[in-house]
Amino acid sequence: MRYLALVTCLLVLTGCASSSSHSDQTERLQCRLNPSSCMYEGSYESGEEQYAEQRAKELNQESLRKLKRQRSWW
Repeated sequence: MRYLALVTCLLVLTGCASSSSHSDQTERLQCRLNPSSCMYEGSYESGEEQYAEQRAKELNQESLRKLKRQRSWW
């Protein structure tokens, strides 16, 4: 239960800190709750797959840094 409360709090804080539109925030939340719903199943253009993988790594690293900062705050 404590973990769920922490995750919910983190999602709210992340959503509040974002400057993107409401629909973008809703889509991000949906992807976090059900990642398979956001998986791309089509074919990639030349170089697009490598870009997507690199961008995913960058976003994962950014999320990890944010989580570490928030954990040190607690």
